[in-house]
Amino acid sequence: MNLLTIDELRTLTTASNPTCISIYAPIVRLGVETPQNQIRLSNLVRQVEEKWVALGLRGQDIRDLLQPIHDLDNDDFWRHQSDGLAIFLSPNFFRYYCLPITFPELTVIADRFHIKPLLELMSGDGTFYVLALSQNQVRLFQGTRYHIDEIELKPQLRSALTLSVVEGLTDVPTNMAAALQYDEPQKTLQVHTSSSKGNSGILHGQGSGNEEHKNDLLSYFRQVNNGLESFLKNQQAPLILAGVDYLLPIYHEVNTYSHLLPDGISGNTENLPLEELHTQAWQIVQPYFDLAKESTISHYQELQSSEQTANTIEKVVPAAYFERVETLFIPIGENVWGIFDPEKNSIQIHPQREVGDEDLIDLAALHTLTNGGTVYAVEQEDVPEHQAIAAVLRY
Repeated sequence: MNLLTIDELRTLTTASNPTCISIYAPIVRLGVETPQNQIRLSNLVRQVEEKWVALGLRGQDIRDLLQPIHDLDNDDFWRHQSDGLAIFLSPNFFRYYCLPITFPELTVIADRFHIKPLLELMSGDGTFYVLALSQNQVRLFQGTRYHIDEIELKPQLRSALTLSVVEGLTDVPTNMAAALQYDEPQKTLQVHTSSSKGNSGILHGQGSGNEEHKNDLLSYFRQVNNGLESFLKNQQAPLILAGVDYLLPIYHEVNTYSHLLPDGISGNTENLPLEELHTQAWQIVQPYFDLAKESTISHYQELQSSEQTANTIEKVVPAAYFERVETLFIPIGENVWGIFDPEKNSIQIHPQREVGDEDLIDLAALHTLTNGGTVYAVEQEDVPEHQAIAAVLRY
């Protein structure tokens, strides 16, 4: 399983092949209906097979290409699910994502992957992260307004140390003892912890006063921060810290991620139910999202009569492609079909989808995101000036 990041989105958008397969499925995580997940995925794969047969492709070729999806059908795969499953497959390319958002059932075969359903997660108020810290454990969560899920940190032995190793997320120490051994291999250090209090560690070693304890924590958190850097690079999603009060300001001292929020979740979160963690996190992050959106709309209105805004497909799409869009507003569920030729910087818009067309709203959003801009997917009436699209330009 891969983590959905801007870099991953860029990989999906640049992949091309005459047989790019995109599959979206809603997932039921609890209750008697969970076996329906396997049946649903099997039915969607069958839809892909039927579409291919209609195109005159050989059955064995279809089965060979779809084999990586069949290989997923095991107990371990179904145990680690979220609310939605997205699969992308073509010859020599395979990705799947378990995501905290429910997708309608969908299969698409085209010359590039269909990723518009992912944009809700990548929008300006789509995703946030929670980093739960204690001396015993580091945990990372990805959340939306609806759900929160833990990003599994898989321990691997490296030089006798326990470090987390996940695609896109490497070398994050999973506990304080591992971090300090890694940082100072010659130092004699013992960490005794209480099983009931995850942050009550007592460190025994040379000069183990309050100042040295803080220095140890700084070293520990510096390694956590450094390990998260590659994963959070190019992201703008807010990060919330969770942990006992005295740990949070120490992490702030070493943090290099610019979207770490000043407010955190206070207390021992090791045994906190996910629902309660989500509730507390959303209380912190919702005002941040609302303020950012309102500020951006006000900024657009201030610039409305200048050359730094655009509100037509003909102006916004080229601006997004050439990295000029700072913030983009797009209407949820709307499509504008046509063709954009970047070499000629020309656009053709069609009232109905024609062969070779792509959704130009989708195209503008993709280039805005991958070029470091922010996208807000909103209701049509919430797009500034009530247009089909609106953008604040960098220049």
